[in-house]
Amino acid sequence: MSSPAPRPAGSTTGGQRTARPAPGTPGASDSGYTTPSSPGRTATATSPKSSSRPSPSSRGDEPRKVRLTLSRVDPFSVMKISFLLSVAVTIAGVVVVAALWMMLQGMGVFSTLNNTLNELAQSTTNTGEINVLEILSFGRVLSLAIILGVADVILVTAIATLSAVIYNICAALVGGVSATFTDV
Repeated sequence: MSSPAPRPAGSTTGGQRTARPAPGTPGASDSGYTTPSSPGRTATATSPKSSSRPSPSSRGDEPRKVRLTLSRVDPFSVMKISFLLSVAVTIAGVVVVAALWMMLQGMGVFSTLNNTLNELAQSTTNTGEINVLEILSFGRVLSLAIILGVADVILVTAIATLSAVIYNICAALVGGVSATFTDV
């Protein structure tokens, strides 16, 4: 079952015509529909859903200030958000490591490092050749990045959830973090 569509301003409801002026025009009110009663004056008919907000003209040009206190943080929602954000950071980190490895390989850094290490090893002792690409292969580097990323996901999720629980305990003792917001 769907609710009826809202009627546009100035529509007829039950044989009675109501007018709703545009916001910011004389006679406009936040509390309901306005009906003209005499030239130059408007009478306001309040609806049961009317709010008690002051109109912009009565409060002047001063911004409203609201003081709110963050007294509780839901640990389950913190856990979900921190898990998703840490998964996103892990995926981005693995992509960055892969791109960096490919860039270093393309610039020839690994072969230059391999040649330098082999020259140093031959000048000091007669040992076998050192192959840096065996040690720092693409698969090994990517696997290490994935393992570190999974550890990061677990640790960040656990630390954020524990932080939310600790914040709730501290907020119960001292009242939480207060902030003042202004309506500009």
